[in-house]
Amino acid sequence: MNKEEIETLVKYRLEQAKENLEEAEVLFQINKFKGASNRAYYAIFHAIKAILALEQIDFKKHSSVIAYFNKEYINTNVFPKEIGKRVSEARFFREKSDYVDFYIVTKEECERQIETARLLIEKVEIYINEKEV
Repeated sequence: MNKEEIETLVKYRLEQAKENLEEAEVLFQINKFKGASNRAYYAIFHAIKAILALEQIDFKKHSSVIAYFNKEYINTNVFPKEIGKRVSEARFFREKSDYVDFYIVTKEECERQIETARLLIEKVEIYINEKEV
């Protein structure tokens, strides 16, 4: 990929993250916590994928995306360790909510995931703006 294509992909993924966050907030307001939790997780996921686009790295599995992010960005203190914990927590709740029968995500769990998504998107945006594509 050339510089322009990388830049386009990074921006696209970051916009996806912001759109997912917006959807999560709307669903949260109408007490649809399962859907809001899902959208918050995808906001987090797409924000991380925006960073990976800078490196021209991609993975098919969500677990691989998050593992790489933790290894290369959390363990090296590019992003705070607390972010890594919260990303893992969001993934856990999204999987539970999506795949475990009768699991109901609480308002507090959902709110924390939305908060994590908002925080991560802010930090990712700063990181991307500091990097030259």
